[in-house]
Amino acid sequence: MTDLSAFPITHRWPAKHPEVIQLYSLGTPNGVKVSIALEELGLPYEAHLVDFGTNDQLTPQFLSLNPNNKIPAILDPNGPDGRPLPLFESGAILIYLAEKAGRLLPAERRYEVLQWLMFQMGGIGPMFGQLGYFHVFAGKEIEDPRPKERYRAEAARLLRVLDGALAGKDWIAGDYSIADIAIGPWLNSFVNFYKAHDLTGWSDLAHVPAYLDRFLARPAVQRGLAVPARP
Repeated sequence: MTDLSAFPITHRWPAKHPEVIQLYSLGTPNGVKVSIALEELGLPYEAHLVDFGTNDQLTPQFLSLNPNNKIPAILDPNGPDGRPLPLFESGAILIYLAEKAGRLLPAERRYEVLQWLMFQMGGIGPMFGQLGYFHVFAGKEIEDPRPKERYRAEAARLLRVLDGALAGKDWIAGDYSIADIAIGPWLNSFVNFYKAHDLTGWSDLAHVPAYLDRFLARPAVQRGLAVPARP
């Protein structure tokens, strides 16, 4: 039986199935990227809820796996060299899982997929998250309109870039890939959680709304969005 006891995180979140990938996550856009990828790729895994409400992400056990105290993180008992591999940062995890399974990162389009993955990591995620913060959580406390407007304008610009790139295709890099798995959850959160889409000309976009619908219709996406389950 696989022994993961050398990793302190397993003392707080014991592995019932230590032979499979251990996922430490929460149902945020970044968190569900990895659960969706695991579902799409058919890789066996065990999910553990990292509850921000109780500051799980700040515990010594979680910090031993991710010193940046962010979800998601994984512990793969069967890493590339046959030894357990701890890994954090959702983009890095998506690349690792795709390469492990040999799917969703095709060699002939590798760098096209990676450029759109980085587009999400460096643009869509941070900008949508900041606009959401000011729109949903902090807007009433900050009288200066400039912070929210800065993020609103940049989110609208990023959506137009994405809309133009989707013209004539179903998925951002041709075939469905980890780039779509990275982008889709942020669009979903932008529309259905932050409800900030009306601020950014969503109804004027020709391709993005249908792209999100296609993404959400995938059975593996629907399953991944519910992981990890809350008590």
